[in-house]
Amino acid sequence: MRFINRNMFIKHVSNVYRFQTIKKFNYNIPFREYMILVANKQTSKYLPVVSYMISGYSKDNKKNFINLEKKTETLKDVFEHRKEQLKDTEHKIRLKSEEIVRDIKQHKEITEQKIREKKEHLIKDILETKAKVKERLEEVVERENVFTVPNILCVTRIMMSPYLGYMILEDNYNLALGLMVFAGVTDLLDGWIARTWKNQSSKMGSFLDPMADKVLIATLFISLTWQNLIPLSLTLLIVGRDAALVTAGFVIRYMSLPPPRTLSRYFDVTHATAQLAPTFISKVNTAVQLLLVGTTLASPVFGYVNHPALQALCGVTAVSTVVSAISYLVSKDTYKFLKKT
Repeated sequence: MRFINRNMFIKHVSNVYRFQTIKKFNYNIPFREYMILVANKQTSKYLPVVSYMISGYSKDNKKNFINLEKKTETLKDVFEHRKEQLKDTEHKIRLKSEEIVRDIKQHKEITEQKIREKKEHLIKDILETKAKVKERLEEVVERENVFTVPNILCVTRIMMSPYLGYMILEDNYNLALGLMVFAGVTDLLDGWIARTWKNQSSKMGSFLDPMADKVLIATLFISLTWQNLIPLSLTLLIVGRDAALVTAGFVIRYMSLPPPRTLSRYFDVTHATAQLAPTFISKVNTAVQLLLVGTTLASPVFGYVNHPALQALCGVTAVSTVVSAISYLVSKDTYKFLKKT
């Protein structure tokens, strides 16, 4: 540190000596020689020069220090002013943030209120529309009592069919024959009751009766074919034709159902939207099929399995099945859509 101060002092003395002091006292001596004289302590004649340089150096430092203090005070004032401005800006930002938060909360409350009112209005419109649609449906769709004796007999025949097929597969032909006779009696009874008492007739019965016959006949043909009592080709023909008729019935139900077409309304049996009317040839074919499965089921009981009459009856059944399928394609009166009167 002393070395650095000494170098700075020498540099300053050099400048003063060169530009000021030498001119004032008219000493014409090189600075290097003067430093040699200083080192040899032979500077008595030059003491005025050194004294003048030292006093000038001290005055300059003091002046610089005073200037530095003034600048420091100025910077301090500026810093304090900037600090006050920063506090003021921070306060303004805080006030603005609080105002923005209040505005957001207010807008949120207003928006929630509007959404709540819109939701209530929408629910009210939906309920009113639902009531109007229901009222309109009551005007278009006819409701009827489906819990009639013929319909119950048809459902009983449908539920009994799987058990009848199981008895055939178990080779219990006596019980199976008895169940088939019971099914035939229920088929005759439901038609007779529906025709005799008008309050027991229903549009749903026009679907249930042929469906019950199709389920019963298909079950008997499949189980008897499994027991090698009926040809497989005939069973495939009859089951394929019945499956096509059942599919057509579901399509007619969908087409006759007025909008909105929902699953709950589609399977609501109290909504009568269409009525089926089987052709005369189809009725004859159903009778021939029942005759074939009845005689075939009785053949193991009475011992005439593979009788030629059964083979001939199989041929008649196949022809009548094809003709009845064609009659459904060409006839235009097999179904009709219903409207409330």
